Amino acid sequence: MISTILNRTNPILREVMPAFDFKNPVVDPGQLYTDLAETMRENDGMGLAANQIGVRTRAFVMRAEEIIGVFNPRVVDATTETVMLEEGCLSYPNLFVKIKRPKSIKVRFTTPDGETATKTFTGMTARVFLHEMDHLDGIAHTSRANTYHLEQARKLVKKLKNKSLGGLPVISAAAQEFIDALQS
Repeated sequence: MISTILNRTNPILREVMPAFDFKNPVVDPGQLYTDLAETMRENDGMGLAANQIGVRTRAFVMRAEEIIGVFNPRVVDATTETVMLEEGCLSYPNLFVKIKRPKSIKVRFTTPDGETATKTFTGMTARVFLHEMDHLDGIAHTSRANTYHLEQARKLVKKLKNKSLGGLPVISAAAQEFIDALQS
C-alpha cells in the first residue's frame, strides 16, 4: 500500500525510533517492507524510513542492486575518507544540500524475514543507508549540512520559487515552509 510521506514539520521525524521487535512486531515486517518499497518507488526516492510514513520503529528500505529492507541497522565500521555530495529527502521536497559522509561503511541489520546481514556499502549506497539511519535517530539531513551549504540550498529553492512554469509554482509548499523557517 502506498502511504503518505510526512513532511519535515511532523514531530515523529525528530524522535529516536525504538528497535523493531520481531517477536512482538508493531506491524508485519513483510508488509512494512512492501509498503515502504511501494511508497519509495511511487515517489522516486532512493530510500524511505518507517517514521517517514508514521510507523514508529527502526526500519527502512533503500535502493541498491535491488530494494533492500533494513531493520535495526547498525554501522560497525566506516572509512575516514569522506565524500561531499548533495542529498535530498522525500520529507523535504526540492531541498538539496551538500553533506559530507564516509565513502564506505560496514553495516549489520536484520532483513524483513528475520535474518542477520552484514554488508559493506560504498558511494551512493553508503550515503543512502546513513541518510535513512539518520531518520531513525531523529536527525534531519539539513542538520548535517554546514551553514554555507544550507544557505546555498535555500537561495536555489528561493530562485526556483521566483520562476514559474505556466503560472504554477516550481517548488512545493513544504519546501516553501522550510525556506520561511530558515529566514526567521
